[in-house]
Order: sequence, then structure tokens, then C-alpha cells
Amino acid sequence: MIQKLVSPISWSANAAAWTSLILRLTLGLLMLSHGIPKLMNLINGNMEFGDPIGIGAPASLILTVFAEVLCSLLIVIGLWTRLALIPLIITMAVAVFIIHINDSLGTMEPALMYLLSYCALFLLGSGTFSIDAVLKK
Repeated sequence: MIQKLVSPISWSANAAAWTSLILRLTLGLLMLSHGIPKLMNLINGNMEFGDPIGIGAPASLILTVFAEVLCSLLIVIGLWTRLALIPLIITMAVAVFIIHINDSLGTMEPALMYLLSYCALFLLGSGTFSIDAVLKK
């Protein structure tokens, strides 16, 4: 039992598939909690939003809502997962390296955790329990 726990070999044949599913559901659903309030602001016409890369507040809000809502939903269901991760990685990179670059690690930490987790999921892929896997067959 202990040998199996400390072994560098995967625990089971489905370990990567379950890991991908857990990451997709966790990251996607948690990011929706950030994106839905922004979507409500967009729907209500409230365009007050930061402009960290100089494209204007409305464009920044629209791109952020696209990433945090639509791309998060795609990740949750496992459809076009790697493609959907690209806007999220960019959004979190902007948050880490532009918005929070001079903040303390505690303030930067959530965006950094999302960024690194999205990068890991990008490398791992959507896994067996996804629409991507069904479409591939």
C-alpha cells in the first residue's frame, strides 16, 4: 500500500483522466463565480472596468467575460478544452503580470494559482471524461 502511494508510476490507468476531470470542474466552476458578476455588469450596461492593456474598458470587460464565462463553461464540459484555456491563461497572465505585479504575494496568489493550474490543465488535456474524448472517437 505505501509502495503504491510513493511510487512515481501512476496509481491507476485512469488517474490522469480523473485528475483532468477534477481540475476542469474545479477551475471552471470557480472561475464562473468571478465571471458571472462581470457578465451581469455587461448585460446591465455597466462598462466600468479596468483597462490594463490599453484597449479600452468596454473591450477589456467583454474579453474578460468571454474568458471567464464562456471559456470556463467549455472547460467544465470538456469541449475544445485546450483552445478554451488560451484566453483564460492570457487573462490570468494579465492579472498576475500587469494588474498585481506590485502587490504582495497574498494578493497575487489567486490569479497565480489559476494561471499555473490552467497551464497544467493545458498540458494534461481534457481527459477521457469529456466531450473532446467523445468527439475524438
